[in-house]
Amino acid sequence: MRTLVHLSDLHFGRVDQALLGPLRELVHSIAADVVVISGDLTQRAKVEEFEEARAFLDSLPGPQIVVPGNHDISLYNVLRRFARPLSRYRRYITDDLEPVFIDDEIAVVGVNTARSLTIKDGRVSHEQIAALRERLSGLSPDVTRIVVTHHPFDLPDHFEKRDLVVRAPLAMEVFAETGVDILMAGHMHASHAGSTAARYQIDAYAALVIQAGTATSTRGRGEVNSFNVVRVDAQRVEIDRYGWDAVGGKFELVNTEKFMQAGSVWSPHTDGMLAAGL
Repeated sequence: MRTLVHLSDLHFGRVDQALLGPLRELVHSIAADVVVISGDLTQRAKVEEFEEARAFLDSLPGPQIVVPGNHDISLYNVLRRFARPLSRYRRYITDDLEPVFIDDEIAVVGVNTARSLTIKDGRVSHEQIAALRERLSGLSPDVTRIVVTHHPFDLPDHFEKRDLVVRAPLAMEVFAETGVDILMAGHMHASHAGSTAARYQIDAYAALVIQAGTATSTRGRGEVNSFNVVRVDAQRVEIDRYGWDAVGGKFELVNTEKFMQAGSVWSPHTDGMLAAGL
């Protein structure tokens, strides 16, 4: 079994400082195999915000898979936005915009969906999709494949379709071809876990979508600050969501969701169904 901590939308520049210490301590206590941060490390891509984000990442355990978000591109500095959109991210966070972690049980592949031509929307290019196909095709079928982006490939029906990654259907066809199991993202400041089966009706295939809320931003959009702990076993995933308890001054376990895989289809399962071997 592998354990991943999934943080997203830190938004340094607009963080609740009271959360940083308890979050750091809890992440260390979980002893995850990988810490995933799915974008928006800063609020306005300012130097001081990247410096704070870098210091926070340095205080967390590794290995880490970090991808940029749309807020990590300068918004008001037009020259920087279009000529050097992720230069500060590359300088302070990582020069690798599409990092990879692979061992004998999981493959975690980061994909950059942030673009300077849009204010908040994300996309994947044809070149990125082709690179994903090549990278994932050679892996052992026993390895659980996890793709990390800032912008989501799937969301519940009450969100707008424009919130999804541009070219998501094309990418999903390649995910089906290469056996991608889990899609991790952020961006919406809303927690969610579910199957892609309803939106993408691909024969005998459905990935598991895991959305993280904002771990530390003051812009909660109606949801308390939260993050996920994802435990991945052969054909089984458990997702623990931790939410901020302002009274207790700590992150508490809010709920646990369980999913199992049948063939290449991931779907939710209850404890009773698990006990029955379904």
